[in-house]
Amino acid sequence: MFETLSHLALQQYWWVIISLLAAILAFLLFVQGGQTLLYQVGKTDTQRTMLVNTLGRKWELTFTTLVTFGGAFFASFPLFYSTSFGGAYWVWMLILFGFILQAVSYEYRKKPNNFLGHKTFEVFLFINGLLATVLIGAAISTFFTGSEFSVNDFNQSRWEDKGMGLEAALNVQNLALGLAVFFLSRVLGALYFILTISEETIVKNSVKQVIYNAVPFLVFFLLFVGLLITKEGFAVKEDGTVFMEAGKYLNNFIDMPLVLALFLIGVLAVLYGLFTAISKKYDKSFWIVSIGVILVVFSLFLIAGFNGTAFYPSTFNLQDSLTIQNASSSHYTLSAMSYVSLAVPFVIAYIWYAWRSINNKKIDLAEIEEGELKY
Repeated sequence: MFETLSHLALQQYWWVIISLLAAILAFLLFVQGGQTLLYQVGKTDTQRTMLVNTLGRKWELTFTTLVTFGGAFFASFPLFYSTSFGGAYWVWMLILFGFILQAVSYEYRKKPNNFLGHKTFEVFLFINGLLATVLIGAAISTFFTGSEFSVNDFNQSRWEDKGMGLEAALNVQNLALGLAVFFLSRVLGALYFILTISEETIVKNSVKQVIYNAVPFLVFFLLFVGLLITKEGFAVKEDGTVFMEAGKYLNNFIDMPLVLALFLIGVLAVLYGLFTAISKKYDKSFWIVSIGVILVVFSLFLIAGFNGTAFYPSTFNLQDSLTIQNASSSHYTLSAMSYVSLAVPFVIAYIWYAWRSINNKKIDLAEIEEGELKY
């Protein structure tokens, strides 16, 4: 079946999969956002234990999705993987370091004879929440702003900036998206607390945090979108030549009306979800905002790679920019992997089933008193 498709069709198919994984990852960063709110929402050790345990039910999903995202990129677009993960070294090392701190914290926070104390591991959780959201957001923004790398005739890439990826944080657009992701993850984390914890003080404090973090999120997101649709973009001619095009990403939205519709629906869903939470009609707020986030991120990835666009631009040499055509695996490899991708719906269905099974009852004080909590 897949082997009968053209190479370009397979490349586009895998870019859609990559985009979907990125969208799911953005949604799952609610765990990281919640970790940065432990002391704003939880005012006592007991309340913070409740927060950590409701996040602990889901923390593996975020890391697993990040690894899957990286693995899918490696298999389908290996030149991007070698360029970004090998060149923007410090960014990805800091992200992975943050996830190591997260794993250790959930494992040892409440272990007997914990000589570091549980507060130390709560600080580690905050560090993971900060690093993962800001750095992943800034790294994704480089899909639109570009990075300083070169690629030789043997497809060997070289990072041309001594910052090894950290220079991305000096770009206003990159920083805007990084901070937007940070504050959005905090909004989602607060909404998740409301959804999964039955404790009046925690719910009250979580609603406050939704309000406090929604404002900076909207400011930084609007700044990012404004810069995105007004700047020049990295366009690709049919012969593969890369050139700068005025309003390229706005043109991509216009040329792909379905993608524009998904983006606008996603934005409206996020705004409506925030409104329901602030007005205390928040039974479904977490899911409404989450669906909106998935649609927005999915749309942004599509305009980054489709419609004759370089998804990983080189500001060092435009012609070294990566596209879904020049950065992908062979036709054979993409075909073989496409059969494996057919299992994705079943995996998503299993995750959904496990999610509902684990969250079939809200955490309350009785569980803590009975000693049933794990983290």
